[in-house]
Amino acid sequence: MSLSCPVYGKCGGCQYLDLSYEEQLRKKEDEIRELFKEFEMPILPIEGAEPYHYRCKVQMSFQNKDSRHLLSGTYAPASHQLVPVDDCLLDDERADVIIRDIRLLMEKFKLQAYDEKRKTGVLRHVMVRVGKKTGEVMVILVTGSSLFPGKQNFVRELRKQHPEITTIIQNINSAYTSMVLGDSFQTIYGPGFIYDELSGKRFRLSPGAFFQVNPPQAEKLFSAAMELADLQGTERVLDAYCGTGTIGILASDKAKEVVGIELNAQAVQDARKNAAINKIENIRFYQGDAGDFLLFHDLRPDVVIMDPPRIGSSEAFLSAVIEAAPEKIVYISCGPDTQARDMRYLVKNGYHPVRLLPFDLFSWTEHIETVCLLTREA
Repeated sequence: MSLSCPVYGKCGGCQYLDLSYEEQLRKKEDEIRELFKEFEMPILPIEGAEPYHYRCKVQMSFQNKDSRHLLSGTYAPASHQLVPVDDCLLDDERADVIIRDIRLLMEKFKLQAYDEKRKTGVLRHVMVRVGKKTGEVMVILVTGSSLFPGKQNFVRELRKQHPEITTIIQNINSAYTSMVLGDSFQTIYGPGFIYDELSGKRFRLSPGAFFQVNPPQAEKLFSAAMELADLQGTERVLDAYCGTGTIGILASDKAKEVVGIELNAQAVQDARKNAAINKIENIRFYQGDAGDFLLFHDLRPDVVIMDPPRIGSSEAFLSAVIEAAPEKIVYISCGPDTQARDMRYLVKNGYHPVRLLPFDLFSWTEHIETVCLLTREA
C-alpha cells in the first residue's frame, strides 16, 4: 500500500509515497537493469530494507512564525521556503521528538530563530545523530553567531527532558549559505562525539563526520562489497574516497594491508581514531586527492575499493587506477548514472564488469545504491 503524508510533494524528501514499497523496489530494479544493460553482466535482484524510520541523522531548519512562536522543518526544493515538519516516516523517531522539544524550549526561553538577512536571533538549524547500535545521541545546535543567551540553562532543561542525549554541540554558521554546518564547533555537554557500530566494528562519529544514514542496510551493502573483493589475506587494498574509514576497516580483517585516501582532513582524523579504537594495525590513512596519491606514491594495489560521492569519480583518478592496474575494482556508488559513466571508461581501458548488486538504502525516495565488481582483462 502507498502512504499518506501531509507534506508530500512540498518538502521534496520523498518521491515515491504514491507507490507501495514492493512497487518501488520493482521500479528501482528496472531502472538499474536499463541503465547497465550495455555491460551485459549479471544484475542481482535489488536488496530491500526496513522502509520506515531508518534515518539516523536528522536535520531541521528553524524560522520565526511570529514574535512568540517558531517553525521547524525542511526547505522546499530549490527554495528558502520552510515546510513545517513534526514527524517523518523516514526519520528516527527519537530525533523528531528531540527537535520538536527544542522548538518548544526556544519558545519557553523566549529565543528567536536566526534571521539570515537581519543577522538577528539565535537558532538556524538542529541536527540529531543517533547511534543505531549504541543508542548514543548527539544534538548539534546550529546558531548564527556565538551568542546564545541562557545557553547553559537551555541545555540543562533539554537534558532533563531527554536524558538519552549523550553530547550537545554548538555549531556557529554566520554565512548566508544553504550549508547547514559552519566550521566552528563548541562542545557544550559530553565528549563532543558519539559511537556507533557497523558489522562488528566500532566507529567514532564527530559532528561533521560522514556515516551511513541507514546503518543496517549499509551493513548488507558493505558485506556484499567484501564478498565481491574476495580477499585472501595477501592483498594490498586501496580504499579510495575512504571517508571515516568504514570500508577499509572492514576490509582489514581479510587483507594484508589497507591504504585509505580521503580529501576531507577531519574525516581522515576520524578514520585514524576508528582504526585505533578497533586495534587495527594493518591500515594507514592519508589526506589528499586519490588520483594524485596513486600517481605519486606508486602504490600498486591488488584491489581498489572506491566509494565516490554522487557526482562519481574523476577521469584523473580512473586514469591513475588504470595505470596502477589492480586485479579487481569494487565500485560502490550512490549515483548509478555516474557509476555507469565511469564504468564505460574502465571497460574501454581493459576492465571487465563481472556483476552488480543494487541496494535500497533510501526507501520512498528515488535514490539507489549499487556495488559492482570489475576485473582486469589479461
